[in-house]
Amino acid sequence: MANLFSARNRRIIEDPPFARLLFNDTRFSSVWFVIRVLIGLSWLQSGVGKLGNPAWMETGAALQGFWTNAVAIPEAGKPPIAFDWYRGFIQGMLDSGSYVWFAKLVAFGETMIGVALVLGAFVGVAALFAAFMNWNFVMAGAASTNALMGLGAVLLVLAWKNAGYYGLDYFLLPLLGTPWGRKKSEEDAAAAAQQIPTPGVGD
Repeated sequence: MANLFSARNRRIIEDPPFARLLFNDTRFSSVWFVIRVLIGLSWLQSGVGKLGNPAWMETGAALQGFWTNAVAIPEAGKPPIAFDWYRGFIQGMLDSGSYVWFAKLVAFGETMIGVALVLGAFVGVAALFAAFMNWNFVMAGAASTNALMGLGAVLLVLAWKNAGYYGLDYFLLPLLGTPWGRKKSEEDAAAAAQQIPTPGVGD
């Protein structure tokens, strides 16, 4: 088992050139900047609108209405929620009155995602949460622009090293030692150690 994870058995599978260009090359940073800001502004606009709405921040009535419509099963046609397990989950949240506190979580979450994407701070993490929220909206039957927004968020996750280059990630990621600093330093130190001659008995 130890030999399985030894350095001699290690093999790094490289990304294809197009993927490296698209997700790792800073020449594409301007493209990700535009996508990131557009998605971020959409989240920010939605979140700020909820923060000033008592139906979201006090009673949770807005989310209650959304969930109620989502779990409804019409006599004719397809229900908004296609999966029974997800409908049961939402129904449980309704029955427990969780919409009161969950509505606040949605409002703050959307706002924080928007701020992080616009400023370019921890873009990969913010985009991951954005994609998760988009997925939940789609699962609840609210297609609208969520599928397109979710696709954009997934692409930002893939481009996490590059998407915040024109943003705060330019400063934040190197401070954390990722993705450019720490690994390179460790490799340079290892290479230097291998080049140091070992003293012989007669030296």
